[in-house]
Amino acid sequence: MPRPVMADRRSSRRRPRGEADPPGLAPRRAALRLLDAIVRRGDPLDVAMHAAAQGLVGADRAFAVAIASEALRWMTDIDALVDGATAQPLPDDVKSRAVLRIALAQLLVLKSPGHAVVATALPLVDGGPRRLVHAILSRAQKEKWELPARASLPPAAAERWTAQWGATMIEAAAESWSVPPPIDLSFAAEPAPDEWPDAVALAPRHRRLPRGQAVEAMPGFAEGGWWVQDLAASLPARLLGAGAGRTILDLCAAPGGKTMQLAAANWAVTAVDSSARRLERLRANLTRTGLAATIVQGDIRTWEPDAAADAVLLDAPCSATGIFRRHPDVIHRIEPRQIEEMATLQAGLLARAAKWVKPGGTLVYATCSLERAEGEDQVAAFLDAHRGWAIDAARPDELATGITPDINGCVRTLPGQIADAGGLDGFFIARLRAPDA
Repeated sequence: MPRPVMADRRSSRRRPRGEADPPGLAPRRAALRLLDAIVRRGDPLDVAMHAAAQGLVGADRAFAVAIASEALRWMTDIDALVDGATAQPLPDDVKSRAVLRIALAQLLVLKSPGHAVVATALPLVDGGPRRLVHAILSRAQKEKWELPARASLPPAAAERWTAQWGATMIEAAAESWSVPPPIDLSFAAEPAPDEWPDAVALAPRHRRLPRGQAVEAMPGFAEGGWWVQDLAASLPARLLGAGAGRTILDLCAAPGGKTMQLAAANWAVTAVDSSARRLERLRANLTRTGLAATIVQGDIRTWEPDAAADAVLLDAPCSATGIFRRHPDVIHRIEPRQIEEMATLQAGLLARAAKWVKPGGTLVYATCSLERAEGEDQVAAFLDAHRGWAIDAARPDELATGITPDINGCVRTLPGQIADAGGLDGFFIARLRAPDA
């Protein structure tokens, strides 16, 4: 049995002053900052990037994100390897563990050269146990460490989801986030049959492509006939059908995937979002696609429309646990406290949105969450508190191949669904009908 690596006082030293940084250190240092911001402070990856990767551009910036993302995706399994190689487990919050996480992610997942991994890892533990880190990385290479076939979910998330969805879902979730998801495209109009010969169509105005392609270089990007949008994320707008010039409020609309769907379906869209930065992305997307919508910056907790609309789409702020395969940070950040806070916010937003629907009109409520508190439970509580409102059951022909409504007529997508076709994100969607006047 291999002897565990021991740390000692001599293993802690600082680099000599003036020693030059090894090539490639900058993106690794940014990845370490990213990991710290996400795991210790609970910042979302896209928020943490602004501070952690300042000065990095192009390939270096992308490499920093790739390192941090794979460290997060495989963190449970990487930690198990590290703990099995040390006499005593390293504390979760020490820098040496974080450095080993990003170093082993490079070595075992990204397949970076071993000498580059070691050379850039040691400066990151400046003042810490460099000999320990060096010994573990050397051992990993000598013994040819390997990760399991699929990434293990963090125990807290696995326990929470098992209670809600069962053990089979946990196996599917682990499988799902171990493999890069495919690229889904939504189209303003149905493409010709011969336009995308290598793509799979799982719904009207949809095509699915393998991961690994540069989106900006794909055919038709500049012309704006399509946009990237996970198939599950396209379902809420699909439940609203053709607009025929009717009015709709798209709430929490940015960056605009659903806004573009609705505009393409001939709805008169007012897109509302509180974030100026995200609305800039929405404007850019509308400009590229040539689609039209009225854009409003406003916080819907206080904002009011001038008049009620024929329909309202509320893609509510949520824990975002349903998009964990694309954003592995979320599964490490979200705890029951945040889910409870989100559910409270959603209840208030849903009640406000209901007031803005014309009599007999439609309200679609959606969250990209795998938590019942943000989906099924939320709608049940709304219906209990709002007499006359009812679920307008979704029909299979309105959805996509392999996706069916639940027993109540709502839509719940889970890991494991359409797995053979590449899977999809976790979503909950309910179409609600307002009482007549």
